[in-house]
Amino acid sequence: MIKRDIYLDRIAPFIGKPVIKVITGIRRCGKSTFLKLLINELENKGTDPADILYINKDSLEFDFIRTYVDLHDFVTKNLKKNKSGNYLFVDEVQEIEQWEKAIAGFFADGIADIYITGSNADLLASDLATLLTGRYIEFKMNTLVFSEFLTFRNKSTTDRDDEFALFMKYGGFPGIHRMEFADEVIGQYINAIYSTILLKDVVSRNQVRDVALLERIALYIANNCGNVTTARTISNYIRSQKLTCSADTVQNYLLWLTNSFLSRRVSRFDIKGKRQLELYDKYFLGDVGFINAILGDKFQDISGKLENIVFLELITRGYKVRIGKYYEKEIDFIAVKGNKTMYIQVTYMLADEAVVEIEFGVLESVRDNHPKIVLSMDKHFGSERNGIKWYNLIDFLLTSDL
Repeated sequence: MIKRDIYLDRIAPFIGKPVIKVITGIRRCGKSTFLKLLINELENKGTDPADILYINKDSLEFDFIRTYVDLHDFVTKNLKKNKSGNYLFVDEVQEIEQWEKAIAGFFADGIADIYITGSNADLLASDLATLLTGRYIEFKMNTLVFSEFLTFRNKSTTDRDDEFALFMKYGGFPGIHRMEFADEVIGQYINAIYSTILLKDVVSRNQVRDVALLERIALYIANNCGNVTTARTISNYIRSQKLTCSADTVQNYLLWLTNSFLSRRVSRFDIKGKRQLELYDKYFLGDVGFINAILGDKFQDISGKLENIVFLELITRGYKVRIGKYYEKEIDFIAVKGNKTMYIQVTYMLADEAVVEIEFGVLESVRDNHPKIVLSMDKHFGSERNGIKWYNLIDFLLTSDL
């Protein structure tokens, strides 16, 4: 197992502390392996394996745990009561009905240091989840970013260009690194993940009746990755195909797709008015590999794919990300972490002066002191223009302190 230090470093200060650790993220992003890494770390530091209980709801071995009562009974039978140093790990906890009751009870009784994972952004939004209010910390996990991709491939930065081409095509699901790197093999694997998420985390969880409509909306998002859109835009597109679909229905389906992490919604922020705008969001995919798996070679907007990669990089680094609106101009990303704010433009190539003017000009119009960056795939370009810095996009992905 390859360590994912980004997440290990974040969770380390909370190991053994009286707070529930909740790890959320898209299916197959590595949450189960991450739990096993944590268990290995505990055992290497002397924890008795008998004091560690691991429940994986994706395994048929634990299929009998279906309700919070089943969970309570199993845990209390298998962990010593009134003993400090117990650890409880529950993987894909949302598969257990009313799981919150059991987890809140375990926490109140101090039965173990608790770690749970879930594949739904709505995991802690139910009425029952209020039982856990103030008792948990959420750690959001994503598929591999490019630096991790190189590590999993055992490649150095000297191979970066060829490897980045593969990363753009295949994406960051850790499981692909156990397979032959061939289009047909990886494509089938990612399509299987896509279908599982769509059917298990969206259709089944939300009792979707019109699966064909859901698939059309997911396809639209993939085809318009990184483009500003609305529920009404999608509704009008579907109606143009002689199908019935209201904007409200689209809005519900979009919410369910984002809750499953299959897509990621990014809202717009009016820089001048200092307020969040309710309309015209951007949608990205939970992994860039979905684009090729769903659309094949039909997707032509390489800038949209690069935006998707940069977006996932930023949120993995812990930034909160929004789209910037400044008068009638748009900034690809406003990235905020603590007291740090960055404005970022992403483009494929700064091919001519007109493109340079567009990408740099919009950032130059914002009169504040926050860092402003243009990212492109150009090999060489002037380091800055009027205080706006340029970076090669791959350099940005491989430089952790930017």
